[in-house]
Amino acid sequence: MSNLKLQDIYIYPIKSCAGIRVKEWLVLEKGLQYDRQWMLVDQNQQFLSQRKLPKMALLNTRLTDQHLILSTPGFEDISLSLHQTEGETLTVTIWKDQCQANLVSAEVDEWLSDFLEMDCNLVYQPKQSIRQVDQKYAKPTDNVYFSDGFPFLIISENSLVELNSHMPYEISMSRFRPNLVISGSASYAEDFWREISIGEINFRLPKPCSRCPVTNIDPETGIFSKETIKMLNKIRRLENKVYFGQNALHDNIGRLFVDDLVTVNTAGPAQPEIIPH
Repeated sequence: MSNLKLQDIYIYPIKSCAGIRVKEWLVLEKGLQYDRQWMLVDQNQQFLSQRKLPKMALLNTRLTDQHLILSTPGFEDISLSLHQTEGETLTVTIWKDQCQANLVSAEVDEWLSDFLEMDCNLVYQPKQSIRQVDQKYAKPTDNVYFSDGFPFLIISENSLVELNSHMPYEISMSRFRPNLVISGSASYAEDFWREISIGEINFRLPKPCSRCPVTNIDPETGIFSKETIKMLNKIRRLENKVYFGQNALHDNIGRLFVDDLVTVNTAGPAQPEIIPH
């Protein structure tokens, strides 16, 4: 029997804001339900993230049956409907992609603009909006909400243990914003996985995740330091990029549960092909 298990599930309702750890969750056509279905954009409809605004790390989210609630120190909580069907339609840009999104409300925009000290709008991706995953790595039917490129990020627990063994201080998994954390594997075992099953859902892992300076931001304080990327440059660097975790796509919908068994169905050469230090 496999010793691999699903240790943690995280969703991030608003792109680049704080996530939510859950014990079970639905997987729908575009990924985990509500995961990065909302996004902040500037006045040019370009996406905003912690790369530009580290304070976004301090925007906390929680869910009720009907609402997404935003909170941050010094501000009263504000809520919005999980099932909004109206709102002005915009064409928004995420990296090289463009897709249709709807404005949430002027009230939420004002609240967020006050906190971030810049004019911004919160948008959501309606069901009918299509954002296709990069066809170099995906099937024509693979679509995604507002994540950087793929609906899932998978990291093994022991990859972080190994990284922390080199760090001057311990960092948390939340810096890397995974969706699915796997226990019971060797460190960086996910580099070799191509197809896995978690419970009733099958996943493809076509591409390692290159990391940006967001991993240098402490998610608890929003404070930036260079230590994480500095260390990844020493031990996880290939061709001027650093890698940690694997991007993933799913083949079917269903429900994931913490402690689901994980089965490696297909393995291959390490991606990226980094020689261990």
